[in-house]
Amino acid sequence: MSYATDQSNRPAAHDARGSAVSQSRTNLYYLGPQGSFTHQAAVSASHALAGLSAGIVPTAESTVPEIMTHVRDGDGWGVIAWENNVEGYVVPNLDMMIDADDVVGFAHVGVDVAFDAFVPSGSLDRGVTPGEATAHPHGLAQCQRFIARHHLALMPATSNAAACRDVRDGQVALGPSICGELYHLDTLERDVQDYHGARTEFLVLARRDDAPALMAHAKADGHTEFETIIAFIPLSTGPGVLANLLDVLRDAGLNMTSFISRPIKGHAGTYSFVAAVDAAPWQPHFRSVLAEVVEHGDWVKTLAVYPRRERPNPPVNEWMLPQGGVCFDPHAIPDAWDTGADAARELLW
Repeated sequence: MSYATDQSNRPAAHDARGSAVSQSRTNLYYLGPQGSFTHQAAVSASHALAGLSAGIVPTAESTVPEIMTHVRDGDGWGVIAWENNVEGYVVPNLDMMIDADDVVGFAHVGVDVAFDAFVPSGSLDRGVTPGEATAHPHGLAQCQRFIARHHLALMPATSNAAACRDVRDGQVALGPSICGELYHLDTLERDVQDYHGARTEFLVLARRDDAPALMAHAKADGHTEFETIIAFIPLSTGPGVLANLLDVLRDAGLNMTSFISRPIKGHAGTYSFVAAVDAAPWQPHFRSVLAEVVEHGDWVKTLAVYPRRERPNPPVNEWMLPQGGVCFDPHAIPDAWDTGADAARELLW
């Protein structure tokens, strides 16, 4: 990826295309401390987006709300975890993006996720038996087998790296392998995650006023395909409301790659709906959809737009399916599928 942005409050040079490029260094705020997966994402993003600034400086912050505030106030950019292929969306970050006043995602990076188990240096030699596992809640969720095998109680932390930095006798910290060296820890066990191949996707954030320049430069760099994350809130509720919204997206020929609902907090029966769509808001077929939804009286907000990345489309194999349920293989049974007792039990018909 290569982008340039118009930072109106900073001195700017111009590249060969005439796009404004910041001459000053740009802070890229991430959830710290050093060694977190978000730190790794910030380092990757700083290399991928090097054309934007004379220097992109990964800068640790202690909470995601502080990151969002820095971005809103124009202090720099931010990077936040967005979705994990084991635990799904990082819901607190998703909710903050829906509510954010002046923040939008403009780039996307992914980090492979693996966990090692650490204890304070020398604690095993001192005969200390760990009784707690500490990590970010997503990290704890991704290491359940290790936790159960060692009969550990759960102690959530603000980040996996913070858990490693602050680990004390009687605890096992779960985090990236680099944390062992950073925080002088002993490695109890390596690769303790439940699922190998785990990956977390991150959004890089900027002020909304900067987004047009970022998108223009992305297009000038030759990107023609984009992905948009967009939130909808139907102001009327009741039967068929969501189906009607999905019909509008389908009739425009838009490819929707994910869809999630979030409650409007404290108001039973009301929801926001967040979709990832293979299109950019300025493209005519998508823009017409957005105009139609707004004219209908519903609330719409673009949360992120970034160059579309290639994603695999693997089949779902039988061994990947959950327990129970009904699955009909038309190739194996060409005429009919079993409607007997097992199907009745699973479908409750």
